[in-house]
Parts: sequence; structure tokens; C-alpha cells
Amino acid sequence: MKENQVSRTALLMAYVRGYHYMHGTLKIFEDNLAHHLLKEEERVLFDQQFTPPVQLIESIDPASAALCHDQAACLAWMMRLIPSASHSLSRSRYTEDALEESVRQGVQQYVILGAGMDTFAFRRPEMLEQIQVFEVDHPATQAFKRSRIAELGWEHPAQLHFVPVDFTQESMAAALKRSSYDSQTLSFFSWLGVTYYLPREVVFTTLRAFADVAPAGSTVIFDYMDTNTFIPGRAAKRMQMAIEKCREWGEPLITGFEQSTLATDLARLGLRLHEDLSPTDIEEHYFQGRTDGYYACEHVHFAWAVVE
Repeated sequence: MKENQVSRTALLMAYVRGYHYMHGTLKIFEDNLAHHLLKEEERVLFDQQFTPPVQLIESIDPASAALCHDQAACLAWMMRLIPSASHSLSRSRYTEDALEESVRQGVQQYVILGAGMDTFAFRRPEMLEQIQVFEVDHPATQAFKRSRIAELGWEHPAQLHFVPVDFTQESMAAALKRSSYDSQTLSFFSWLGVTYYLPREVVFTTLRAFADVAPAGSTVIFDYMDTNTFIPGRAAKRMQMAIEKCREWGEPLITGFEQSTLATDLARLGLRLHEDLSPTDIEEHYFQGRTDGYYACEHVHFAWAVVE
């Protein structure tokens, strides 16, 4: 991401969540606030960018093309196809379900790393009675979000703490130390939509930092792509499309991991792998039996780790 420029993918996630809330019939994840964070012209721009010509739909899915009689139908088809939709919705559902479970086990701090346009602190006021929320993100993206919140007139909860950090200049640990984050309090870290944009060594450094800044028993949730994502001939077609689009936006996908070695890799960093959902597992949890065309994203995993 370019300096002083809001993350394009952060805006896309707000658009996807908002679209699903407004148009989804069977909700995977309900975010009733995300669409407010985008101005009308931004939503229209995304609508235009993600509405494919009928000819393209015919070349991929002739049966669906016969039902696409207008722009809305074409857009709905594309939203079912792009991996960012099913992926972001299911990972958010997984994370917030895990958070609720962890809070029942004593977690009192929720750290959202790379928070983007996340609306949790405004959407779940009942949870704020039990936890402090720390949004850690790039200064440009965070400034954009705070400006939007002010424009909307949303009240800033006392339990919400913004922690701006440029990871090229400062570590997560250093950023949290200058905030009101308490390193002795049981914490829950959400690190979604980030690992595949970073070099492998940076991912491991960050995972190690979780173990360094939180007490034993704290939780870390992150998503990752398997290595087949980046091997020509093995990657699913829609993942190849996503890789190309992210490259065009200046936010290239570059890193994947092996599920078979992840537990060992995490153990070296002071983390125990509690759960690792494969695409098949995610399909069974959130998409099985659906009739709206959404399905789990190929190559994407959800990992739940615990600080030892």
C-alpha cells in the first residue's frame, strides 16, 4: 500500500459486508453498519467494477447467464464468484464466534490487527461491557476511517482505542506499548486478511510478537493461503483472478504456508495450534446446504492459536 493512501482492500471488505447485509438471503455474517462507511459514489464505483458483462458470464456459467437480465443480477452473480466475498464473510463469522467463546473463558482485550473498516466496536455494544478493543492499522487507513465515523456522527465508545502504526517503521509490540493495552491481561488477537501480503519472515516475526506481548492462554486468530495458491496449474481459477486484481491495486498476494507444518512452525514461536480449518472444513461449517451459490474459498485456511 502506498504511503498516505487508504487501503483499497479495506474499502472492498466494507463493500462486500455491506452488499451481503443488504442483499444476502442467507446471512453468513451480519454487518449492518459496513455500508455506511462508504460514500454513495464509492459504492457506485464498486458496483460498476464488479458488474460483469453478460458475455463473460456466458463464457463461465451459461446457466446463470440466462438468468442475468439486468445489472443487479449480473452483480449478484459476480459477488458469489469472487473469493473476497465468501472468504471475508466466513472468516469474520469464525473470528467473532471464537471471540465470544474466549470472552467466556476470561479474555478482556480484543486487538484487531489491520482493522480496516471493521465495525465491531459500534456493532456489538453488549460485548464492550466485557472487553477493551484496540484497532491497530496503518495511519492513512485509520485516519480515513475516523474521518468517516465523525461524518456519520457515530459516538466513539470509551472502550475503543485506535493505535496507528506503520509496520515499515514500528513493530506491533512497540505500538501497543504506547497505548493503554495491558500485556498482563488475557487477550484475543484478530489478524485477518494480512498474512498473504507479507513476506514469510515478517509473518513469523508478527506471530512471535503475539506470544511476547500477551500472557499464556491468549488467543490468536489468523487466516492464510496454502502454497498451491501461488503454483501455476494448481491455483483455482478465481484465486488466479484475485491475485491479478490485487497486483493491479498495488497490494500483491505473495505468501502461502503448508498446513502440514504449521503446528510445528507455530510451536517454535511460542504458540500452540488449537484449530486449523481447511477449505473443506469451512465449507462444512458455513456453506453446506446453501442454495445461493456462495461456497468456501479454495486455498484459504482459518487458524486458531494459543499463547503457551
